[in-house]
Amino acid sequence: MSKQIRAAGVLLALILGLSCAAQAADDVDTLARDVDRLTSLRQVKDLQRSYAHYLQAGLWDEAASVFTDDARFIRGTGTLNGRKAVAAWLLNRGGGRRGLAPGALYMELIDEPLTNLSADGMSARSRWMSLALIGDGKGTSLIEGGIYENEYVRDGQRWKISVAHYYPHYSGNYEKGWSNIGNADLPLVPYHFTLDESGVPLPPPVGAAPAGKTSLAALTATIDRLNDEDDVRNLQHSYGYYVDRRMWDDVVDLFAADSVVEETGAGSFKGQRGVRQYIERMGAAGLQQGQLNDHPIFDTLVQVLPGGREAYSRGLELGLIGDAAKGTQHWEFAVFRNRFVKEDGLWKFRELRRFPVLHADYAQGWGDGGKLKFANDALPAFLAANPATGKAVATKGFKLLAARPLTVAIAADKSAAAAGTETSRLNDARGKLARSMAWDGTENVSSAYGYYIDDFQWPNMGGIFAERGNKQSPFAGYYFGKDRITAAATAMYGNAAPARAGISYHWRVQLVVNVAADGRSTNLRTRLFQPRTGKARDGAPSPAGLFSGMYPNDQAVIERGIWRLWALEIDEPYFTQAGWEGGWSGVKPRAADAPRPAASPLVTRLPPDLLLTKMGKRAEGFRGGTGETIEWPGILPMWFNYRNPVSGRLPEFYWPDCAPCELMPEMQMTKHGYLMPPTGP
Repeated sequence: MSKQIRAAGVLLALILGLSCAAQAADDVDTLARDVDRLTSLRQVKDLQRSYAHYLQAGLWDEAASVFTDDARFIRGTGTLNGRKAVAAWLLNRGGGRRGLAPGALYMELIDEPLTNLSADGMSARSRWMSLALIGDGKGTSLIEGGIYENEYVRDGQRWKISVAHYYPHYSGNYEKGWSNIGNADLPLVPYHFTLDESGVPLPPPVGAAPAGKTSLAALTATIDRLNDEDDVRNLQHSYGYYVDRRMWDDVVDLFAADSVVEETGAGSFKGQRGVRQYIERMGAAGLQQGQLNDHPIFDTLVQVLPGGREAYSRGLELGLIGDAAKGTQHWEFAVFRNRFVKEDGLWKFRELRRFPVLHADYAQGWGDGGKLKFANDALPAFLAANPATGKAVATKGFKLLAARPLTVAIAADKSAAAAGTETSRLNDARGKLARSMAWDGTENVSSAYGYYIDDFQWPNMGGIFAERGNKQSPFAGYYFGKDRITAAATAMYGNAAPARAGISYHWRVQLVVNVAADGRSTNLRTRLFQPRTGKARDGAPSPAGLFSGMYPNDQAVIERGIWRLWALEIDEPYFTQAGWEGGWSGVKPRAADAPRPAASPLVTRLPPDLLLTKMGKRAEGFRGGTGETIEWPGILPMWFNYRNPVSGRLPEFYWPDCAPCELMPEMQMTKHGYLMPPTGP
């Protein structure tokens, strides 16, 4: 047993807040409780994601079933009391019928979870971003967004929502765009967590672990599935990034030789050659000026089947597609349900099944059902039974697209649980559990960054960084250490106010998290999905807008038992809008004789510890960086901190460590007692 694996067991005890004595007394029952706690944390997040999936399908009864009988659903100044009231409200809001009407759309994207389990493991709280895109198919549309602060309770082995508290921030329709609720300043939404709690999804447990009947072999199999779930989620999200950039070679690499792709309205495509044929329907490899092919993924659910050789994913996809040179732009709404197989220790796509929900030209919008309408009574199968009721999802009146039959042989279990001493097997299981714990800890601190920066909470934002952490300030450079990170944000934006006239939301979604062998450090890639809102002004264009960026070189570490950010790198903007009316294809290229976009005023106001201009190729094209500044509809380079997760193919723009690490090796995690996470197979 390696020192790294042995250390992982000690680390997990620290994460859970156990004493040294408890570490020494580690046993199967203690491990069983810890596995149960991590599983509970994920069940809470999947419960909320399932709610979003049921809403998309118009299954209002299933959506309401995830609430307790006496739940409260608070929406602004109104409150729905009890599950039945929630069900009635959803049914009425959805048009008074089960399922969506022809051409109707109900896509509430609920993501960026920051989730904390209670000490006794019987309740939890979670904060979420929400963006609802709704249309009745008859010309009426609704766009609204805000923040959820929800509470959950455990009843036996099942979780339910006891309190859903939705804080509305903006609302409007497609024709005019959105603006602040009541056209007022937006107050801060209270946090359910403290600064330190944001990096501790699982607090110290209460008392001794209860005696159980679970075996170490069974626990190891469960932990293996948690690790597999992480790998499949990474694979699914990586696929999305490759599609966005039309990296077709990398997309094909992710598929098994006997793979199948099916899409409603497009047909069926077999084998890797078929995969290539399918994806090239979006265009030739690579992006040319003015081409946008973004398909952000939200609410990803993953299920790994017993035996650990097969898995499924299901999620919601929002397409923002356009070609400025041709003057085209449109929306795509879709649901995917994909199947994966493990071959030679690597997960691969076996089946990709995409179900388009609606396709709408940007000028027209989706209120009347869009340009292309798809049957709302045909649904891709859900991954499992309703997580709150344990019952199969009722689909009477729906043409449920069933899962494909199993064709993959399930190999015999060859895990470490089958050999070795009890102590070595326990340590091995602890190490594996620490790695999945790291995924959730990283997600929490990643979300905390988004929430704190939206609220201008600069001391808290700086506080979630490690003592020797580093952060890029956009268009300026890098600041090292908590104090400098906080000072830079304050110098740029001023102190926090109790309310704000507008918000540029920092949705950090579609995470790819690679974890070091000891579970103490991670590399993180996450998308910046950025809706913006503000006050409406007479005669002025709508303040609504959507923008994008990428956090390609983020890192997180365990520091004194709390997950902290080690590095944060923002590459932006990849696309902008010419106002809500003009959209992303309405943006005109910068004139050849126009002045170069200025760097951030921070360059002189509070000079960075390392300027972007010192970064060479890594900052080439970015505002405040090197070379000629590229602005949308120009195509900025997109950097990756990992290789292709199946083939190991190096991306054209590859930077595995933190952005300033090559120039300043002393900033590397490995210089401060941490391991570098793997960057590929």
